[in-house]
Amino acid sequence: MSSENPLPAGWEKRQSRTNDRVYYFNTATGVSQWDRPEASAFGKGSDLKSVQCLHLLVKHEGSRNPSSWRSDHITRSKEDAINILKNYERELRDASNIEGKFRDLAKQFSDCSSAKRGGDLGPFERRQMQKPFEDASFALEVGEMSPIVDTSSGVHLIYRIK
Repeated sequence: MSSENPLPAGWEKRQSRTNDRVYYFNTATGVSQWDRPEASAFGKGSDLKSVQCLHLLVKHEGSRNPSSWRSDHITRSKEDAINILKNYERELRDASNIEGKFRDLAKQFSDCSSAKRGGDLGPFERRQMQKPFEDASFALEVGEMSPIVDTSSGVHLIYRIK
């Protein structure tokens, strides 16, 4: 039986295939590190009651409902959806006003009905969104954008505004 304390929520212990070392992976943020995370390393967001985020959703043929206000029948592959988001991500990282650019892109291209609000989901609490989306949202600082987040709805970029 291991005497190690449990890992903070969202962290997994994994084995590297390249050098057979143990590393730690944060399933919410996609961050990996060699050092064992301390409880405070995932404390960010753990005490929050609610957050408010913008998101940009790109659905694909494997999404639980492959249709949107933009298209009655979405046939793109998941790989194509991820590539579309990677292009948006590049545009956003180069923007002088990320929030404004995020809202513009969401209005034009998000497959979510929140597109009409610039991707604004309004304030939400834990257990109101799919777990990967919730974990990523609560792990972000205000003004920070997530890596690509995969849910059964499709793939997302998330930008925390409150």
